Amino acid sequence: MNLPEIFPKIADLKKRPSRSQGGAGESKLETMIFHPPGKGIVRFTFFFILSTLPSFLLAQTRPRENGVRFGVLPTGRLNAITDVKGLKVGHFTKVEGENIRTGVTAILPHGGNLFQEKVPGAIFVGNGFGKLAGVTQVQELGTIESPIILTNTLSVAAGIEGAVRFSLAQPGNESAQSVNALVGETNDGYLNDIRGMHISPEEVIQTIESAEAGPVLEGNVGAGTGTVCFGWKGGIGTSSRTLPESLGGYTVGVLVQTNFGGNLQISGVPVGEKLGKYPFKDALQKSDGSCMIVVATDAPVLERNLKRMAQRAMMGLAKTGGIASNGSGDYVIAFSTHEGLRIPHSNPSQKLLKAEFLANDDMTALFLAVIEATEEAIVNSLFAAETMTGKDGHQVEALPKQEVLDWIKDNK
Repeated sequence: MNLPEIFPKIADLKKRPSRSQGGAGESKLETMIFHPPGKGIVRFTFFFILSTLPSFLLAQTRPRENGVRFGVLPTGRLNAITDVKGLKVGHFTKVEGENIRTGVTAILPHGGNLFQEKVPGAIFVGNGFGKLAGVTQVQELGTIESPIILTNTLSVAAGIEGAVRFSLAQPGNESAQSVNALVGETNDGYLNDIRGMHISPEEVIQTIESAEAGPVLEGNVGAGTGTVCFGWKGGIGTSSRTLPESLGGYTVGVLVQTNFGGNLQISGVPVGEKLGKYPFKDALQKSDGSCMIVVATDAPVLERNLKRMAQRAMMGLAKTGGIASNGSGDYVIAFSTHEGLRIPHSNPSQKLLKAEFLANDDMTALFLAVIEATEEAIVNSLFAAETMTGKDGHQVEALPKQEVLDWIKDNK
């Protein structure tokens, strides 16, 4: 007897958009919002214990649990960005009526006051056809001081306002008059009524406040609700790598919002060609889109080497067949959560800041971890996503997973 027969309601819940997720061993209310035509918003709320079920449920559609391997480094316990200790992720998923298919994802480098305890950060632009807000201050100062927000292109303003209002309201920030909100986006306008600008600052704040450690939901959730990847349904994906103790024992986690094109390849199999979906197959097809990639590590790495790590994420994207097309906004945000590298907002004049950080020669294993985790996170987003119908009746099908798995098995 399989899972849906034993736990039909719980198995079905896993497939539904969720506004948040809780950590292992915690109880959590999961809410799906939808808006049937001609009716008001209907909310279904389910209560269940997240001590053992989430990892099991998530494993049902992940390629790794079906025999697909990505590289040589071991994953973290959850194979998620939240394997980086202290990091939290929140999702807000908005599916209403026939045309609204969008959401917000928030990544918190730590659970404290980010404005008062900034983390070292860096940004790499793979292709700059996008609207990443807050980029220049991170590039100039090398710090991140707010939750990282991902949403749709025309909701960046709501993301900024929500992140700023959340930061201003935190105890200790009463005198703050400037907050650098870091908000990334992809354009979900094929499935979502993006012109309606249906995300509010309040919903962004709700997403931040819902952020938790533990398992991270993937696929049609949060900022990935209405995205399309390689012509199939995209979404949120995540993965992690843990280095052996001989190389420091550090963890690297990656989270992606996939909404880009190219010639999909998985484990050496030219999936895009086999399925007949690849760019320039005929003169009418193109391959524009975007991908937001967030890279986190607990390794003591400052902004210069964080940028080098961010650059390697684009190599992971390339391994999946992504081509960073002309119309693609491909951005990588990288940061370190190492407590010894926190940058205080207030520092007495002329007081020197001291930090211990990795030498250049010790970065190579972290580079490899970023490449592997990015590749797997992108593929995870495709395997978790489900067929969706949205704006104007547009439908984007899910990747035919079993067919792909059979090809990969035959290719071994």
